[in-house]
Amino acid sequence: MDPNEQPEPSLPPAEQRLAKLASLEQASASSSSGSDSPKAAEPSKPAQDPSVPPSSLLSLPRQSRADPNEASTSPTAAKSAEANSSNPFSRITTESKAEPKSRALVTAGNSGSTKRSATAVDRQLAEAHPAKKAQTVTPESIEDWTDQFLSDMFLITLDGSKTIDSRGIRHTYLPELRAELEQSGEPIKLTTSSLDAALIEAAQHVPANRPLLDYLLPCWKRVMRATRSVRRPSPAKEAVVLEAKRLCMSNCIFALTMPDYFGREANRDHDSLVKYLLKNHSNEDGLCLDFYNEAVSRISEDDTITPLFTEAMVIISERLAKLTMDKEYKPYINCLVTFSKFPPLLDALAQHPRFQVQPAPGATREELARATEEQTILGPFFRISPLQTDVTMSYFANPRTMDTGHIKSSQSALQMSLKAHQVDLITIINAFVRASAAAKNSTLDWFAFSLNSNHKRRALQVKDTEVASDGFMVNLTAVLDQLCEPFMDSTFSKINRVDIDYLRRSPRVSMEDETKLNADQETSNVFYNEKVEGASNFISEVFFLTLAAHHYGLGATNSKLKNLDKEIKYIDKFIKQMEGELAKAPNSPRAILIKQHMNKAIDALEKQTALKHSIEAVVLDKAMQTLSLQFMRYVSVWLLRAASKSDYRPGKTIDLPLSADKPAAFSCLPEYALQNVVDNLKFVMRYVPNVLMTTMGEEVITLCITFLRSSEYIKNPYLKSSLVTLLFVGTWPMYHMNHGLLGDALMGSGFANEHLLHALMKFYIECEHSGVSSAFFDKFNIRYEIFQVIKTIWPNNVYKEKLSRESRVNRQFFVQFVNLLLNDATYLLDEALSKLVTIHDYQKQLQNRALTNEELDKLKADLEQAERQCQSWMQLVNDTMGMMKLFTETLRDSFTMPEIVVRLAGMLNYNLESLVGPKRSQLKVEDAAKYHFDPKALLSDFIDVYLNLGPKPEFVNAVAADGRSYKPANFEAASRILEFSLFKPMEVVAAWNRLREKFAEAKEELDQAELDLGEIPPEFEDPIMGDLMNDPVILPSRHIMDRSTIVQQLLSTPKDPFSNVHMTIDDVVPADDLRKQIEAWKAERIALAKAKASGDEMDTSSG
Repeated sequence: MDPNEQPEPSLPPAEQRLAKLASLEQASASSSSGSDSPKAAEPSKPAQDPSVPPSSLLSLPRQSRADPNEASTSPTAAKSAEANSSNPFSRITTESKAEPKSRALVTAGNSGSTKRSATAVDRQLAEAHPAKKAQTVTPESIEDWTDQFLSDMFLITLDGSKTIDSRGIRHTYLPELRAELEQSGEPIKLTTSSLDAALIEAAQHVPANRPLLDYLLPCWKRVMRATRSVRRPSPAKEAVVLEAKRLCMSNCIFALTMPDYFGREANRDHDSLVKYLLKNHSNEDGLCLDFYNEAVSRISEDDTITPLFTEAMVIISERLAKLTMDKEYKPYINCLVTFSKFPPLLDALAQHPRFQVQPAPGATREELARATEEQTILGPFFRISPLQTDVTMSYFANPRTMDTGHIKSSQSALQMSLKAHQVDLITIINAFVRASAAAKNSTLDWFAFSLNSNHKRRALQVKDTEVASDGFMVNLTAVLDQLCEPFMDSTFSKINRVDIDYLRRSPRVSMEDETKLNADQETSNVFYNEKVEGASNFISEVFFLTLAAHHYGLGATNSKLKNLDKEIKYIDKFIKQMEGELAKAPNSPRAILIKQHMNKAIDALEKQTALKHSIEAVVLDKAMQTLSLQFMRYVSVWLLRAASKSDYRPGKTIDLPLSADKPAAFSCLPEYALQNVVDNLKFVMRYVPNVLMTTMGEEVITLCITFLRSSEYIKNPYLKSSLVTLLFVGTWPMYHMNHGLLGDALMGSGFANEHLLHALMKFYIECEHSGVSSAFFDKFNIRYEIFQVIKTIWPNNVYKEKLSRESRVNRQFFVQFVNLLLNDATYLLDEALSKLVTIHDYQKQLQNRALTNEELDKLKADLEQAERQCQSWMQLVNDTMGMMKLFTETLRDSFTMPEIVVRLAGMLNYNLESLVGPKRSQLKVEDAAKYHFDPKALLSDFIDVYLNLGPKPEFVNAVAADGRSYKPANFEAASRILEFSLFKPMEVVAAWNRLREKFAEAKEELDQAELDLGEIPPEFEDPIMGDLMNDPVILPSRHIMDRSTIVQQLLSTPKDPFSNVHMTIDDVVPADDLRKQIEAWKAERIALAKAKASGDEMDTSSG
């Protein structure tokens, strides 16, 4: 029989004790007055905790306790106890008989004439109860006390008649030990020297199907409770207690490591701490903290203890790997949390072979990526996440039909579970890091391997079976963010501890296959092969690990959210197509196949939608994103310091442009160092912008402006364009901020006032040639975002002054910018207006009722495509014209420079004819607002540009000289529309009429001048434009062109148009001799024309 088995008592322990005490007192009162039985004088037991055995009251002598076995076996006492148990007040009667004197005194103190005198009462009581003899209390011997103590602690006895104690707890009778003691002539008492033998014999009574620790662990806990007695025991008793504690722990260890010591076969399930570790340490059947402490204290002298704990933890980890967050996973986490309170155990666990991945020969990177999560000790603990498939489908069953409120509540529940789990994870990791230097290094190695083996998570096409899960990687990132928090103070006081030379000291982070910020692979290899002496500090280690974790972990999961939206829309569209086909032929042979495909698609849609809701719950958590942004601020400042080689911190400025000598340490950094910052900020601005209200700092603006102004520091054009996007998104109206999170700062920042406009113009020019296949379309998107940022800051006059200064100081730079602006306007207007004509034609054709279904479907598809293109182009047109309107209003002189004015006038005239000319009816479409097309607003913008530049004679002459598109009739039509359709004020109409008269007068003068010159000699004509050259120059190819023509050519393509060799305007040589000949010829022809006009024929013959 199991020594720990206990029969159910008929009464609770407290009532049993009360009944027994009452029966003992009653028996004493009814006995002979001359009795010398020691029980007659036995006092009541002191009060005690029922959970602690009586012998734990170490300071009481043996005689002060009633013999529980004697009390329970006495017939008289049993009968009395039975009577008193039903009437507890009988004890009061017994007490009154036992203490007559005190009762009489109390009565005598009361007033009343009917009461007898105290003397009479005393006499009667004395006669009824003769005085008792004084009793002598014999102190309990240490041997008796030890016997009782060990019996209570280990539930064993050497007396076969005392197998159940006063509390009804069964004790195991040890006949073999009793026989040995009798044979040796020793007292039949339990002692510390016989305790080992006693426990071996007691273990034989534990059923074979139960672990020995089921018996020994409760014994250990009773001993530990006894050690916490209120009164300090005598030295002899204390020695017994400590020896019992030592022997109990030793036997616990023997039971796990040497079962044969107890005559038992080895059993993997029994000879393990797993069962007890999984119970909370506060549970009665769990491994208490006292056990941990005692075991840890013996590690140095017993090498079997450490494997007991580490192997148990390996088994626990293996079991956890099969669980998900919707299962009973919490005991496993709590187990490791408790485990982490003991550094020696953590140190041993970190050195265990299973702590790291043990690669099999020939293992692929994909297999290693999964192994980190599933086959290491820590992996399963980090794997628990709401993103596990079973969990997503459990929380979001039937996600297509779930209402928003239900989704939000489920997401909140997931967030709470994940937060609690991540708190446990950081507690565990912090303990590992602080346990020892070896444990810290092993933990960092584990993090590094997890990241290095999962580079494929950022590939364009990712298979979930080839990389670690999103839940695992997100937890990894969150924990590393928490490790960084102590050194991420608001003043950046520890930023200098992040050593850029870390990557040249055999770093844990692998980045061989990563694209660098501004270096090719060969340059990077040369740089990193030059090792730097010294050891890396912990801050640098954690910083670079966290940087990588955001790239492969949280960053990859953030981007997955966007891709899921696309996949869900695609699957949903497919299902609708299948439903349409099924409706057409519900009973056809294909109907069964269609239903099968549709059911598979619906199942896939359910899973993807549930996953999307779960990812949103995880990555949109405000607390996690706040900490993530705090880290990104730190990275931003660190990158600026590395690039500028300065001690920059928020509040300080950086000198721009940056040095032409780019630091190699910065250039060879992985590209994701900057990409993380940009992507994370864009993600938060889109999904959880309220987080930025407290975490956004000026370093974000400084970062964007710095690397746009010195864009040569970054090689990837998309990464540079992301900086523009970041500024653009930061100007979106949000909450009470009309200019977004960054708009007001961009207008008020001195650093932005000085450098932003030039940086934007520089990148506007640079994105013309990004060197990628989609550059043609990307540049328009980039320039659209640039326009939006400029419109936000334009109310600040500082920026207007900066643009004017650019046109004077950096003339070539400004001309290049405006030329590209004109190129865009010309191309976009042509594309948008031509698409409107196409849409007009398609809409007209759709009215034809004779079209077949096939023709109708094709026509609708073509119309949808034209509509999408027109919407994009027209939106860009509106913003481009808006920019030109703003610029020409402020910078008349700049826009009438010879290099610009001719092209600008030609573009305006050409598109004016499209808007007011005979073919304008072709632009009429149904629901024009759908395409962002407002013909009146667009015409008004054109007229405003004309009026802005009208006061400049150069502009007037350029408009009139446009032989291809200048038509006075168009200006007259515009005048009528101004007055009768646009309802412009009369002063505007009058100004327009005066301007068109100027154009007409200038046209007459130019026509007359052309007549005066007559036919131009071929050697005086520009070879491309066919016009008379005014400023001929010699190109590197030795061809001669007019300066204005080659300037225009170089603005678009910086090459010699004849040899296709790269050149700049500085490479041309003025053709002064030819210019003088042209000027002389012009003077001669003008003089001849004047002479004809006056009637005098000028003699031009020689001699």
